[in-house]
Amino acid sequence: MPEAVGRVLAIDIGDKRIGIAISDPTRTIAQPLTTLTRRAGKRFPMQQLRSMLGAYSPSTIVIGLPLTEEGDEGDRAQEARSIGELITTKSGLDVCYVDERMSTSRALRAVREMGGRTRGRKQDVDSLAATVILQRYLEQAR
Repeated sequence: MPEAVGRVLAIDIGDKRIGIAISDPTRTIAQPLTTLTRRAGKRFPMQQLRSMLGAYSPSTIVIGLPLTEEGDEGDRAQEARSIGELITTKSGLDVCYVDERMSTSRALRAVREMGGRTRGRKQDVDSLAATVILQRYLEQAR
């Protein structure tokens, strides 16, 4: 793992939306940041991500790695790794990967437990899924 200094930005890559979360500077708390829209057949929205990198100055990027139920890497995991390589090339930041299995279902469960509804809140759920991934990374790093 990279040096534990500065904020960490997490990315949950989906087919239609990309959830983004950020840590506090002490790497203790993860919070949802935003959701980027991904247009079908288009490249990863690197310019929008660069804007967030400039605003929050993270020292590390964490990307959710969508493994199969058996824990293997399939096509979606390879896509996540390709996006990670792109981000490293364009930003110079370290990229780490965290098993993202169950992150969306945990985010959905958290919304329901707080008495909220998930219908019509897909963007919120995507940024919450990124928050789950980030919190897992922060806990593992301690």
